[in-house]
Amino acid sequence: MTTLVVCIDRDSPVADECPVVGSDAVESMITETGIVDPEDSRINCLLEGLRVANDLEADGDDTVVAVVGGGGDSVGTDRRIADQTEDLVAEYDPESAVVVVDSAEDERLVPIIESRVRVDAVDRVVVRQARDIESTYYLLKQFLADEELRKTVLVPLGLALLAFPVLLIVADSTTITVGAIAAALGVFLIYKGLGIDTYLSRLPGQIREALYSGQVSLVTYVVAAGLSVVGIFAGALEISSVGSTSPFILANRFLFESVPWLTAAALAASLGRLLDELLQRDGVRSAYVNLPFGAVAVGLVVRGFSAYFLERAGVFGSFHVPSMNFDIVEINGFPMDAGTRLAIFILAGILISLVGVRVAAYVSQSDIEQELAE
Repeated sequence: MTTLVVCIDRDSPVADECPVVGSDAVESMITETGIVDPEDSRINCLLEGLRVANDLEADGDDTVVAVVGGGGDSVGTDRRIADQTEDLVAEYDPESAVVVVDSAEDERLVPIIESRVRVDAVDRVVVRQARDIESTYYLLKQFLADEELRKTVLVPLGLALLAFPVLLIVADSTTITVGAIAAALGVFLIYKGLGIDTYLSRLPGQIREALYSGQVSLVTYVVAAGLSVVGIFAGALEISSVGSTSPFILANRFLFESVPWLTAAALAASLGRLLDELLQRDGVRSAYVNLPFGAVAVGLVVRGFSAYFLERAGVFGSFHVPSMNFDIVEINGFPMDAGTRLAIFILAGILISLVGVRVAAYVSQSDIEQELAE
């Protein structure tokens, strides 16, 4: 009875030599691999293959030890392993096989072997040292050697431990202390997760480049930032003087006061970007032309909805259209319903956005249907 003892090495550094067949060839492969990287777990996998073959031979079986492998994690690698298995089965005609693996990635290839020859057993090698406390020391040693990981993990943890007793003394409340530290750690995780640190590290270079190249958007971005701060301050000042405790009413009061300023900020930033595109390029993309119109349209719609909710809640009175005299035509003043005013804001927003699409299509010399399709 011939048994094929096959070691799977999906990411083999010597993929061109696979399949490696025979005890002597496998021992030579173990030596070569161990000299290159003594910590490589594939060495234990190959040694386990030799041990399994010796045990089977002691029981009276004829064994063939082989190593199949590829050069990476891809479909082509799996197909190479399948071809190598077929060659081994065709040459040695084994009645069964024992598969030796050292990782979950290699174990996923067992069905490929099983489809070519009967698999009696799968032996997964787990290095004993990985279960001991000694491995923790080496993991910590490698962790501490990585400067980026130290800054990302150890610095926030150290600051949190230092801040805990200080806040506990100042606040005299465990709940407030834990909440403050958790909030600070949450802000840090969001800061790192969204890549804000990377953006801020690039920001000085971008500002320097904008100054040297004379970009108009640099000035308009500063104006937009100032208008945004004014809008947020106006909204916060408005809700601080409101007696209502309803979060929905407070949110709408904030939007009603801050949206005009925020819209002006978005308009300033988009106009600056549009001017840069016009100055630096022969043509301009339609998205930059349409952006100012979109900012104004969104501002009108948000302002209309916030005014509608506030009027329905009784915060504002009904809007009264004043009397107007145009010599030939005279319009008497009348109150305007909240729903009618909301509809006017929505229609104005849609109209402005359509005008933006049409202007963008004209500037970019493209068809209006193409703009709508995009």
